[in-house]
Amino acid sequence: MTSNAMLQPELAPIVACTISRDVQNFDLLIEDMETELGESWGDLTFQDALAFLGQDEAQGLEFVAIAVDDQDEEDLSLISNLITAAKTSDVKVILIADDVSAIALHKLLRLGADDFIPYPLPENELHEAIERLRQKPSIAAAAVAEVPLTTTLKATNDHSGVVLPVHGLAGGTGATTFAVNLAWELATIDKKNPPRVCLLDLDFQFGSASTFLDLPRRDLVYEMLTDTDTMDSESFMHTLLSYNEKLHVLTAPAEILPLDIIGPEEILKIVETARINFDYVVIDMPSTLVAWTEAVLQQAHIYFAMVELDMRSAQNALRMIRALKAEQLPYEKMRFVLNRGPKFTDIAGKTRVKRMAESLDIHIEVQLPDGGKQIVQANDHGQPLAESAPKSPLRKEIHKLALSLHKHNLAEATGS
Repeated sequence: MTSNAMLQPELAPIVACTISRDVQNFDLLIEDMETELGESWGDLTFQDALAFLGQDEAQGLEFVAIAVDDQDEEDLSLISNLITAAKTSDVKVILIADDVSAIALHKLLRLGADDFIPYPLPENELHEAIERLRQKPSIAAAAVAEVPLTTTLKATNDHSGVVLPVHGLAGGTGATTFAVNLAWELATIDKKNPPRVCLLDLDFQFGSASTFLDLPRRDLVYEMLTDTDTMDSESFMHTLLSYNEKLHVLTAPAEILPLDIIGPEEILKIVETARINFDYVVIDMPSTLVAWTEAVLQQAHIYFAMVELDMRSAQNALRMIRALKAEQLPYEKMRFVLNRGPKFTDIAGKTRVKRMAESLDIHIEVQLPDGGKQIVQANDHGQPLAESAPKSPLRKEIHKLALSLHKHNLAEATGS
């Protein structure tokens, strides 16, 4: 028996949806979705999406991309309900935001969006976000797979720790490398009576202390940052991760967050909570000045400023000093650290360092040698220099500085 019926091509299954007030306002998103998924995606309005996410068909979606702009801030409750409905159906959420205020963005991220991309979309950013989602386990799997590496230290609330922020005054000055290794040297400076050391990575966008110590980034960090009102010493300690049971680290959040997601009061509470539970609190600061930078400076005992022997560092150092003086802030707490300083036999280099210090009217107290390839290898392997390259000249200088700080602190504590 013959049949004249034509075989119809099967439609590609829908694996993702864009959700917006009007997707035509996000033409770059349309292009990127077509590039990534071809015809395997759909588009829904806010009202249609809310009804769809409550159906069984929604559970077959891989993710939804919710696109919002400043006009949508008038009705955040609807968008909040969409995120909640997606998470209930175990559908991952990418938030696309165009000119949305930090307060609105904070609220939407707090509801559980898995990733955030600003609009206009940076090149390849949607592709990278989708790849991150595919590597991220589902909520159910994460509950089973996550093995927290929290510190075993108990909160004591009886310390008065030394606060040591590290601030890179230009890109690539080695601030994170210095902060991580200084924290490790302090944590291992006394084998018989090791001090309690905490490393806070306060670069909420591109902090890499966790990478340099091969530690995972945890969602608990975001939860703590957005709910500091209920944070106490116990919950703070539970958020920390331990490196070799000696150094205790607050990693940067798992997702990129606005630097102003918290304010000076919240930062003060975090730093103070760390200070009363540890002997040393090393802080890896973002290079950008934000509203809470002053709060950290006020809490600091020494504020390390990382520079290099170049014009950009000199100009930025001068601008930093002027800004602090203009606001009558304690700029005298700053201690300038020169990374990749001249070698012992480099007379010309030493002359340049002297001229730089004189022109800025500062004293460069610490000069660190260039660590070379060993630094990159140590950071990529997630190990401090003391473990991967203990004979490195850079490691030796950081160890000397840590020893000097510890001796001075002990002398102050004993009054000798």
